[in-house]
Amino acid sequence: MRIVIGIDVGGSTTKIVGIENNQVKNPMFVKATDPVTSLFGAFGKYIYDNNISLSNIEKVILTGVGSAYIEQPLYGLPTAHADEFLADGLGAQYNTGLEDLLVVSMGTGTSFVKVRGDVIEHIGGLGIGGGTILGLSKLLLKTHDFHQIEALAELGSLEEIDLHIRDITPCPLPGLPLDVTASIFGKADTNAKMEDIALGIVHMVLQTIGQGAVFASLNDEIKNIVLIGNLTRLPQCADIFSRLEEMYGVCFKIPKYAEYRTAIGAALCYIRNREYRDIAG
Repeated sequence: MRIVIGIDVGGSTTKIVGIENNQVKNPMFVKATDPVTSLFGAFGKYIYDNNISLSNIEKVILTGVGSAYIEQPLYGLPTAHADEFLADGLGAQYNTGLEDLLVVSMGTGTSFVKVRGDVIEHIGGLGIGGGTILGLSKLLLKTHDFHQIEALAELGSLEEIDLHIRDITPCPLPGLPLDVTASIFGKADTNAKMEDIALGIVHMVLQTIGQGAVFASLNDEIKNIVLIGNLTRLPQCADIFSRLEEMYGVCFKIPKYAEYRTAIGAALCYIRNREYRDIAG
């Protein structure tokens, strides 16, 4: 089999991977002002940087919200659309050794996808994610530069931002240790430091997503939760999700290439002969 290209097209960012002989080749992330520019920029740069000839590409599989703008084959190559939630499931499952898992795709918002072997089902989502971090940062920090937000958050503290159980009672509650958050931003005031606000925003989003994943796993034997998407790169993930593991008996995993897993899953839709829709030439 020649190389299969999987492309996850967002509103202004595109993630692209190639899979050849079941191996992922040099994932790439490109940002632009619109999805079409982002897609073609990513595709051109990817094949150029990796010295891939068009004749060596067997199939291009597109997914993501931005892929709806593409109605013709890329450069005359066999091109198809794949369902994003199916791509999430296949991508999250890839090389993890897990048959059954809950996928948490953390992008602009958050979606939950349940995987039981070959059965992949979208079970819901949250309107909170990277878009929430950027939006609140514009309002409270006067920036929408994600790298700046991340840098500020690494220097912040939650002690003067979040209200903890220990702030309202000297004794732990059943299932709630003293260090658990009782109210996100419950202690914040007008003199809060920028760094603390940045950490508070990041913590709010990640903890809400984590709690949502825990609730989605209730009354189900699936306890392996695979996190994918751009927010997996945030350093706060380690502390927040490991704490939730201790409290609720679940297992959060962030796989290699976590932010590219939907693009990987798109390619796998073709490789594994799952559902996809060819784009007519």
